[in-house]
Amino acid sequence: MDKIIIFIVGVLVGGFLVWVIKRRKSGFAAFNLKRQQAKKEGKKKILKLLKDKTSISNNDVERLLSVSDATATNYLQELENEGKIVQIGKTGRSVSYSLKING
Repeated sequence: MDKIIIFIVGVLVGGFLVWVIKRRKSGFAAFNLKRQQAKKEGKKKILKLLKDKTSISNNDVERLLSVSDATATNYLQELENEGKIVQIGKTGRSVSYSLKING
């Protein structure tokens, strides 16, 4: 009788743990999807700004998107890696970005 009770409790606990894990994974997936969408929209806004201005700085992106310095840097780096923008200058305040001219 004790073995049956232990078995039933084990099955219930195991089922509960599986349910919790699935809920957490789906929650993380939704969170990641929102982050990816926000990044995509942010990068679109950066490209739109660059169509209106000759060049922009990291600070311009921070203000435009209300993001941190690191996030602005990451967005700009991704756009540069995608071949959509080019960095002008090496480091510090002299760095700006412009649309890449395909030619």
